[in-house]
Amino acid sequence: MNGLVVIDKPGGMTSHDVVARVRRLTGEQSVGHLGTLDPMATGVLPLLLGKFTRLAQFFSTADKSYSGSIRFGFATDTYDAEGQPVGPVSEPTLTLDQLHQAALPFRGEIQQMPPAYSAKKVGGKAAYKLARAGQPVELKPKTIHIHAFTIDALDSDTAAFRMKVSAGGYVRSVAHEIGQALGCGAHLASLRRTQAGVFTLAQAWTLDQLEQLKITDPSLDPAMLHPRAMLPEMPAVTADAIALGRLRNGAQANLAEFSAAPQVRVFAGQRELVAVAKRIAGTLFQPLMILG
Repeated sequence: MNGLVVIDKPGGMTSHDVVARVRRLTGEQSVGHLGTLDPMATGVLPLLLGKFTRLAQFFSTADKSYSGSIRFGFATDTYDAEGQPVGPVSEPTLTLDQLHQAALPFRGEIQQMPPAYSAKKVGGKAAYKLARAGQPVELKPKTIHIHAFTIDALDSDTAAFRMKVSAGGYVRSVAHEIGQALGCGAHLASLRRTQAGVFTLAQAWTLDQLEQLKITDPSLDPAMLHPRAMLPEMPAVTADAIALGRLRNGAQANLAEFSAAPQVRVFAGQRELVAVAKRIAGTLFQPLMILG
């Protein structure tokens, strides 16, 4: 089964848990997600199935959008509500204007330190495994870009926010650091991913919905995104039999109408994605990846 399905991930499950359930549901063992969501988080989790898992490399730079809440008054070791409190606990008296000002430095290009409890590799091991074992975790800051960060409301010690951030950015770290900046500590109280690249909640299916759909349509076709909706930044070309034959054999082919595109998606008919190809010169393209 080749395809892409957008899951509305429930809270309390890891991204791997979701992958495992979709494997059981579909019988397809080759399933991978496009960007981990922490167990506490909900929302958009795109999954690639079958041969389409090989396309994951083309999604690695996609921006992500979130909504959620930050609780002020104490920090946690994981920077979110699932961690243990660390440092002093306070009952801060904050105003929305104060939060707006505190949020200003967390926009644009910034250097961000990943959380110790994260999947970042340290000496070949996941940082969170070292942290849980009480071992030192030496991480390096990473350059990320926060395209938008707005704090929309404040209710007692909890603020509602929205954020759009580049790939690799940690919303938990922003919550932690804004608490440090205000001197009262803070952690991420809730998080919902509303968009990942071009994929939105409007396209998402819950796991229960997929279970019900399986009863009426074992192929799950209604849940699968149309292949031409994937990677829209690359032009799509429906190639003729000669070009398809050459590309399927790993040879270069002439795709005359795309002389300016650096990469294209090559289809046989409307739905069959055959290859991703890169322009060599003029209208000559070489397959980067052959899918069918």
